[in-house]
Amino acid sequence: MYRTAANRLLAHSFRSLTTTIKPTYIHPSSSFLTSSRFSTSSFSSSNPNPNSNPPHFNSTQSQTPNFSDHSTQTTSSSSSSEEPRSRRPVVEYEEEQARVLQASLRHVESLGWTETAMLAGAREVGLSPSIVGSFPRKEAALVEYFMDECLERLIDIIESDTELKNLIPSQHISKLVRIRLEMQASFISKWAQALSIQALPTNVPTSFKQRAALIDEIWHAAGDDASDFDWYVKRTVLGGIYSTTEVYMLTDKTPDFRDTWAFLDARVRDAFDLKKTLQEAQYLAEAVGAGLGGSFQGLVKGVFKR
Repeated sequence: MYRTAANRLLAHSFRSLTTTIKPTYIHPSSSFLTSSRFSTSSFSSSNPNPNSNPPHFNSTQSQTPNFSDHSTQTTSSSSSSEEPRSRRPVVEYEEEQARVLQASLRHVESLGWTETAMLAGAREVGLSPSIVGSFPRKEAALVEYFMDECLERLIDIIESDTELKNLIPSQHISKLVRIRLEMQASFISKWAQALSIQALPTNVPTSFKQRAALIDEIWHAAGDDASDFDWYVKRTVLGGIYSTTEVYMLTDKTPDFRDTWAFLDARVRDAFDLKKTLQEAQYLAEAVGAGLGGSFQGLVKGVFKR
């Protein structure tokens, strides 16, 4: 009797959790190319488009991520006909602040992601250096501005490059990650400093939002319409691929980062082979289980269904 009551209580608690937890969707960033797009400095908390929200996790559905090139590509044509995705920056600035940050980027290569570069930027656009004091997290603001600007440039490329639409999803993703990382190639000698700034506790929330927006935009551009567990797994895997490739790039001394792009292509291929690998393992379990008994088969199948 006590066991039955406990089981009922646990089942009720699990249902409550899965129906009340709703993930937060991160929107892609807006443009920093024209000052008219800036407003009062603040974190952006725009209302998400209901059609773009990440799905609820359903524990009863398959937990094997679908990285199939074929199944993903068949959705790309339908996704291209959707309404344009909302564009808002993760962080917004006033017009003069945006001018300072834009000018400051031209000094990063020599001065790094520093307050000194921001002071030089302020002087370049004819503003008082005191405006730098209006940024609560000075160096972080410069890195975050660059991240949002790069995402805007990437979105423009996605919308204008017709050749991307002819690629299979794995190639599509490799191409977009490479394009995005090439945007920071000119700052490669200072990028380790940028990563350390992003990793500071006060800067992690914004850094996470910006990277989540980037990863989601890449998957969307590849025609992904994942549901339930797939939505989370795909973005987690691609986030890992992006971050490891970014770090690999820091120590790559080959011409035009040749080894970095080979590393990236290999990691993407591994991700798209993941589902195939799991399926083959299950088939092997079934074949072996036919000779050794159902207990072995059930054990191995159970492992790959977790």
